[in-house]
Amino acid sequence: MSNDNSSTPKHPVNAPDGTPVPYDTHVPTHREAEPIADPGLPAHTWRPTDVDPKAEKRAERQIAAMFIAAMISAILFVVAYFSFEVGDNWDTFAGLGASTITLGLTLGISLLLIGTGIIHLARKLMADHEMVEMRHPAASPQEDRDATVQALNDGLAEAGIGRRPLVRNTMIGAVGVLGLPAVVLLRDLAPGDALDIDKLGNTIWEPGMRLVRDVVGTPILASEVEMGDLINGTAEAMFPSEENGYPELHGAEEQAEKAKAAIIVVRMDPDEITPLEGREKWTVDGIICYSKICTHVGCPISLYERTTHHVLCPCHQSTFDLADHARVVFGPAARPLPQLPLAVDDEGYLVAQSDFTEPIGASFWEREKL
Repeated sequence: MSNDNSSTPKHPVNAPDGTPVPYDTHVPTHREAEPIADPGLPAHTWRPTDVDPKAEKRAERQIAAMFIAAMISAILFVVAYFSFEVGDNWDTFAGLGASTITLGLTLGISLLLIGTGIIHLARKLMADHEMVEMRHPAASPQEDRDATVQALNDGLAEAGIGRRPLVRNTMIGAVGVLGLPAVVLLRDLAPGDALDIDKLGNTIWEPGMRLVRDVVGTPILASEVEMGDLINGTAEAMFPSEENGYPELHGAEEQAEKAKAAIIVVRMDPDEITPLEGREKWTVDGIICYSKICTHVGCPISLYERTTHHVLCPCHQSTFDLADHARVVFGPAARPLPQLPLAVDDEGYLVAQSDFTEPIGASFWEREKL
């Protein structure tokens, strides 16, 4: 065959019944003499499924069986997802967990069977004609583009999907059922009851719970808070011990409560504080406490300017005036930082009077319902 792939095969190509198959209409009838004779195409070898109806039906059943097995495997993935708890039986199979093994095998087998079924469909049942194609310039003329679209349509017709409903329906079913594992896996983006919006209105804070320094967990004496200091703190419940009796938290629950409990504590001249109505007794000798989580998109804030009592969020520069109930003075935040009402216990340590009275963190559309 010549380098431009433009030759006409010298050997005739016949259908199984002996009818000649027409050559490609794009092959030119005249061409210049070539230094090497074009050997043409070898005689076409028909597949068993082309000449034997029983072989064709057998191939259809094999392909459909693969697609059906793929559907079953995808359904087993969903069953395994809800049957095996992550963390349980972590060394069931060769040191691997039952959940890991079953999820990986069922999803992998489903994908493998779909791919294998499609390959067998192409190799055994779709059209198997040799074609000669002209080389075209990069920018094809419009008639060639139309011819390409027509060839695509012809290929779809030759695939025989329309006249093989068993293969067509099982293939569509296998691909459709494969979407179930994807939907189930989306659940892991919000494990447990994380989608419960009502939980956003409550934190781990409760009346009498001590304020402690973040990381180290030491309680904060009111007398030790210096004027102008900003202390990053959290709830004592985040550091459970036998003495305080708070339960231990683990995993996602611990991380969620830790984020919601984060606070900043500042001391300023009590005369500089402008409290909201009803919050006159929420401070202790000028010590005031707010949530550390910005009300814009939930970034942690701690950039404090002592002279103005402004605190800045480093993400989008929302600025809050801590002396004036943490109202927004600049930036995209839509509401002030939630304030934690403070008191002191018998030993002089700062404690919370109650939980936050409004949702902490980024504003959300159901905030007013809480």
